[in-house]
Amino acid sequence: MNKAKAARHPSGVAAGLSARTRNGWGVTDSTGSPAHGGSNSHEPDGASAQLGMMWHKALRALWHGAKRWLPDRMFMRIQHRRLIGRWPKMRHPVAYNEAILLRCLHPDMRWVGLTDKIAVREYVRQKVGEAHLIPLIAAPERFTREVFDALPNAFVMKANHGCAFVKVVREKSQTSFEELNALAEKWLSIDFSRSSRERHYRFIKPRLYFEQLLLDETGKIPSDLKLHVFGGCAEGPLIQTMVVTDRFGDVHGDLYDAHWNRMNVAFGPYAPSDAPGPRPCNWPEIERVAKRLAEDFAYVRVDLYSVGDKVYFGELTFTPGAGVLRFTPDSHDYEWGRMLMESTEGFERMRRAGCA
Repeated sequence: MNKAKAARHPSGVAAGLSARTRNGWGVTDSTGSPAHGGSNSHEPDGASAQLGMMWHKALRALWHGAKRWLPDRMFMRIQHRRLIGRWPKMRHPVAYNEAILLRCLHPDMRWVGLTDKIAVREYVRQKVGEAHLIPLIAAPERFTREVFDALPNAFVMKANHGCAFVKVVREKSQTSFEELNALAEKWLSIDFSRSSRERHYRFIKPRLYFEQLLLDETGKIPSDLKLHVFGGCAEGPLIQTMVVTDRFGDVHGDLYDAHWNRMNVAFGPYAPSDAPGPRPCNWPEIERVAKRLAEDFAYVRVDLYSVGDKVYFGELTFTPGAGVLRFTPDSHDYEWGRMLMESTEGFERMRRAGCA
């Protein structure tokens, strides 16, 4: 981010978006190892830089080798320390990410079917209707050449059992069955519950599926609207929305409050846009769909897409980022932690009173 661009970012956020933030989850350098700021103003010589790179690579290899054998709780503590920058309080969580760690360890078993990106379609159908589902092209038991041949010219290939299993195909002739099959086999071999330690993913059978490619009026993939719904508030559900634009290009993410004011907060791997975007013209319908899908839970992230006047469902996420989504400033981690705690307590009171 150059100085001119940084100056256009919300004050405070731009100052906190160092190279570490832009390189992934917020505190890793280009090697994936913890980034450390130094006080020296001069650049290291070539030998020192090479030695440092080798050291980081060795540490990274050691971590990736060891983490497979670590118990879930220990893995989460270390991962949180690496990526958030402090040891989590998991016995009595205060920050949002700390609370998400506990959710990963002690999931509500309802989440299994609602996190499965194929099975959740029935829930969406019952709650808000078929019209809000992205048209499903195929969900084969096996991906074969016959399945590939039957696919339309443009589509999206996904897997149901984790995060970031997405391949956009705009022109079928630019790919091949062999290429997609290799990617599919890689996805389906991953035990996402071991990768992230989000235990409810353990019970999802990996499966491939294909959806219609959604495009907006300019021919671009529509922005991801990630509505974080805190449902246990006495005045009604509170929503804060992360808008992720140009996900497969020059990606940015902006966080908006319940009144669509852009917040002075960077969240996860996304740098804010140069300027806030307009609230979607069909926001009342977006809000209605999100609240309806979230009404059975104290907190859930509802991902939606807006295409023209239509609203399409993306996914439900109960443990966003597996408890390692860094906030800048860090104080917002504690603000969302307070909101999540109050929402959980309020939702439980409503449940006991028969209101939820």
